[in-house]
Amino acid sequence: MPTDKVNFVCRICQACCNLVAVRDDGLIRDIRGDKTDPVYHGYSCIKGREAATVHALPSRLLHSMKRQSDGRHAPIAAQRATAEIAERLRAIVAEHGPRAVALYIGTHGYINFPAQALSYSLMKAIGSPMVFNTATIDQPGKGIAMALHGIWLAGTPPIESWDALLLVGANPIVSMTGGLGVNPARTLKQGQYRGMKLIVVDPRVTETARRADVFLQCRPGEDAAVLAGLIRQLLADGHIDADFVGAETEGLEALRQAVAPYTPEHVAERAGIRADELLAAATVLGGARRGAVFSGTGANMSGQANIVEYLGRALSSLRGWWLRAGEVKVNPGVLIDPLPPLAASPGPFPAAGFGEKLRVRGLTDTAAGLPTAALSDEILLPGSGQVKALIVVGGNPMAAWPDQLKTQAAMETLDLLVCLDPRLEGTSRYAHYVLAPALSLEVENTTAVNELVSSFGPGWGYEAPYAQVSPPLQAPPPGADVHEEWSLLYDIARHMGLSLSIRPLAILDPARAAAQSSEVDMQHKPTTQDIWRMVLKGAPVDYDSVRAAGAGGHVFERPLTRVQPKPEGWSGRLQLGAEPMMQELARIAAASAARSGAEEFPLRLLSRRMHDVLNSSWHDNPRQQRPWAYNPAFMNPDDLARIGAGSGDIVEIRSASGSILGVAQAAPDVRRGCVSMSHCWGGNPDQPDRPESGSSTARLLRNDQDFDPYSGIPLMSGVPVRVSRAAGQLPATQAAALAAVP
Repeated sequence: MPTDKVNFVCRICQACCNLVAVRDDGLIRDIRGDKTDPVYHGYSCIKGREAATVHALPSRLLHSMKRQSDGRHAPIAAQRATAEIAERLRAIVAEHGPRAVALYIGTHGYINFPAQALSYSLMKAIGSPMVFNTATIDQPGKGIAMALHGIWLAGTPPIESWDALLLVGANPIVSMTGGLGVNPARTLKQGQYRGMKLIVVDPRVTETARRADVFLQCRPGEDAAVLAGLIRQLLADGHIDADFVGAETEGLEALRQAVAPYTPEHVAERAGIRADELLAAATVLGGARRGAVFSGTGANMSGQANIVEYLGRALSSLRGWWLRAGEVKVNPGVLIDPLPPLAASPGPFPAAGFGEKLRVRGLTDTAAGLPTAALSDEILLPGSGQVKALIVVGGNPMAAWPDQLKTQAAMETLDLLVCLDPRLEGTSRYAHYVLAPALSLEVENTTAVNELVSSFGPGWGYEAPYAQVSPPLQAPPPGADVHEEWSLLYDIARHMGLSLSIRPLAILDPARAAAQSSEVDMQHKPTTQDIWRMVLKGAPVDYDSVRAAGAGGHVFERPLTRVQPKPEGWSGRLQLGAEPMMQELARIAAASAARSGAEEFPLRLLSRRMHDVLNSSWHDNPRQQRPWAYNPAFMNPDDLARIGAGSGDIVEIRSASGSILGVAQAAPDVRRGCVSMSHCWGGNPDQPDRPESGSSTARLLRNDQDFDPYSGIPLMSGVPVRVSRAAGQLPATQAAALAAVP
């Protein structure tokens, strides 16, 4: 077979980049970005380029596994495994009721539309409301703030029209999660070339912050104070869109009173920045005709997720940074049917207090989903409603959930733990069954998920009616017994005698989506393409038409869509002064800026992302271990000098809840008083603590302290810690590699 090149949609993350695989005799020898793509322009990252290598790693499971009586796992045929799982689920439901079965969808489940759809369908058929996802431990403030403030149906102006961009705790050049689109470095370069100003609020000089026009290197946990100070200054200077605010919002005076204490001097003192820096940022924002505000994982994990996201939306509304009637909506939708293009808001909607009520801490369902941080308690707490079985799709609770010790106890307590996981480590080590899935190059992919996330905020999704469908590039290895996640979930349902229906993910309106649900044939197994057709039912351009467009991404011819004025008598308005958020501002203003427990725990642990790996996935690929095969404890050189440590030394990082060992790394870009480490790393508590292969910061967290009353997320970044020199250094080979790091 001659050399050929095949385009495909990367499924490493939600960005869905268009990559090109170069094949010799059917074997992939190289993966790169497609420079001819009209949207990505050749963008790729090492995670996508290493997809073929990951498929062939020795750690990959090629057969499902069943835990034996001695705790070890042995191969089991997938069909037998799904039948046994179904039998055990039936018994648990019969004895304890449907609520005893819970589901957790991790990042790799969320971005996998067929798996996500079948997961929801299976739980609905079982009758359990206990469906949890990664949103409430990642960026819960987005959904909650959206509910409290309200949605602007028309959405945000295109990136090319922005005069300013404010990023809070976000590093899109590395994370690819909003703010700067699907080719963030290129987009930022082009924006700044035409005059767009970038403002970054972050305790660390991130890859994005290095290119900021105004950089506010604040103390951790002071993002809300900075945003409140910016809003106060905009109001004081009269830099608001008075016409928009008067016609489309309410609560202005409540907001004005709530931000009054946040003078430049007050904010500067508590946030550790200069007052003139804050004023410079306010001047940029006040002079920008169009712009955007985006808050990332850092801000959402720092204890103020809701208020930070809410103030970002309020600032955008004060400046009128929304699409207006008569303006063109650049992406009217291809695989996702968006909200109606109306220059209007339906107004606020419930942020919490509805749906399922959890048995702990007064938590309920929220606009971001059920509070995942409480799921380990729901497993451990005896009594009516106790969770006895957990299905994990595309996630790793042992690395991702806060309070790792409690998570371990929960995993060991379950009567049934099922993990759909390509590796036997982390959570799957405790699983009764590990179902081995096909990987991304072996399945059909689409760009639908990246189009869907455009509703999350500015800089997400596509700035054009772009879409792609890519068939599988290769078959699973010979002799492998691997199957797509949706197929495994379908088989469990079939063995349980359940009927499934799929609500299309292509339709954002919940009522319309429910009305267009498709019944799944439980006698004759559907194909993957059948599932995609059901998942994308109701899309503006049907799945088969996008698939027929051929290899590569395409900008589709779509009718010009202009934003329509709101109908006569429309009453909905955006809410600038939501009472819970105004109370939160008052509480923050009254609280001392001094750090509680500063003597015992003088430093703050910051969460960060690593460029070469995605959370806990595939850390064993040598090409993705450059330069870090572990989870460095990045610290300012002055802080390292105080404890007598240097790069490569082993340090102990201790919080009020536990301790881990880490490898020190001098980093002048980290603010003094901070330690910067990645979340979703490291082994389990019952494994040897090996800092040279990565440590888990989840062990330093408690899920029942400093938790958000809506989402239940505890403090996961900005955690008080102390760091001390410990015995030992990196092995010689790793130390040599470290010495080569610039």
